[in-house]
Amino acid sequence: MTSENQKTEQNKDFLSIQDAMNQGTGTVALRGWIHRERGSSKFKFIVLRDSTNIIQCVLEREKIGDEKFAAIKKIQVEACIKIFGEIVKEERAPTGYELHANDFELVGDSDKFPITKDQSVEFLADNRHLWLRSRKMTAILKIRSTYIQARDEFFRNKGFHRFDAPILQPNQCEGGSTLFEVKYYQAKTFLSQTWQLYGEAAVFALEKVYNMGPTFRAEKSKTSRHLSEFWMAETEVAWYDLHQISELAKEELKYCVKKVAELRVEELKLLEQDAAKLLELSEKEWPTIKYREALKILKEKCGMDVEFGKDLRTIEEEKLMEHFDVPIVVTHYPKEVMAFYKPVDPEFSDEALCFDMLAPQGHGEIVGGSQRSTDIKEMTEALEKEGEDIKNYEWYFDLRRYGSVPHSGYGIGIERIIKWICGLENIKDAIPFPRTMLRWMP
Repeated sequence: MTSENQKTEQNKDFLSIQDAMNQGTGTVALRGWIHRERGSSKFKFIVLRDSTNIIQCVLEREKIGDEKFAAIKKIQVEACIKIFGEIVKEERAPTGYELHANDFELVGDSDKFPITKDQSVEFLADNRHLWLRSRKMTAILKIRSTYIQARDEFFRNKGFHRFDAPILQPNQCEGGSTLFEVKYYQAKTFLSQTWQLYGEAAVFALEKVYNMGPTFRAEKSKTSRHLSEFWMAETEVAWYDLHQISELAKEELKYCVKKVAELRVEELKLLEQDAAKLLELSEKEWPTIKYREALKILKEKCGMDVEFGKDLRTIEEEKLMEHFDVPIVVTHYPKEVMAFYKPVDPEFSDEALCFDMLAPQGHGEIVGGSQRSTDIKEMTEALEKEGEDIKNYEWYFDLRRYGSVPHSGYGIGIERIIKWICGLENIKDAIPFPRTMLRWMP
């Protein structure tokens, strides 16, 4: 058994499980949570997890003594322990290494852990605060973190400025029917549908800005692609037209997807996704087609006759993407179904200077953007049709009155991107604590 002096010395040099496996041999001290456990009268086998990986630990009664062995036999899944011993290569172990323990310390005991195999989606949602510890959720959250960090790196390298906007806003941007109303002292305001309007204000000072923040849409939808609260990654750029902004969106996504493919190979493998295929995808050309061309493909190759003037629904996006193995950009949607700030194409009055990016494998829209209108009259008429109070937009129109310039931007639904990269069936698994029409807890 390890002496108290030896234990004190070991406490100074804890390694992560991954670092210990990288070391491969020798005496190590680990700490983490019990992921799995089984045993007999002579041996106790523990799969220990930390934020980096899992490792099988073998505790032998003869080596650690009767008292310690009796204590470890009582410890349950999710108890937190410190464990000391020799790491050795073992091909039969879950991750190829094994810790032959000579001592352990209990740090945090665990009651009977409620999450076991084959439990319902609703049960796991009710216990989301515990389900985050699962290997699946840990892998998704690591990929999400890597993607977001890569995005910051991309924009810093391009000389963009991060710009933050209020979450409490007086305006709608994506449709008044999806606003969450909030009591604001003696008045009322709304939770943000987008950072965009404030991002547009910033380009007249900083020219190139980006952000990521919580976004709220009160959509009465129960699909696998919608959340009531999600994270929108947005950018606005002065002087950019539709072509330039859609090409920037492609460049950004390719950069971030490549980083995930390079840095999260094991996590992707756990989710049954191929990092090599993602890397290959990031290096391919991603086509741009017009909305009218998309309708032609749907008619000629899918037998779907979609009338011009209708936005593409999920089923139509999925059918269209059966003919592409990479994301595509679709531009020039019908003006009549687009938001007030998306301008008319000067050459085609029924088209708007806007775009969506669609992902393959049935994951649908992942990016939406446009050139921004500079025509106050046109925007006023559009807002009045929607029953909006124009006074709430005077500050926004001021951006056009005082030194307006062409500018463009887009927003990326982070959860939709993660759903696609991870091959998830439901967007709820792409965010730590999903908020939907029917769920606002835990």
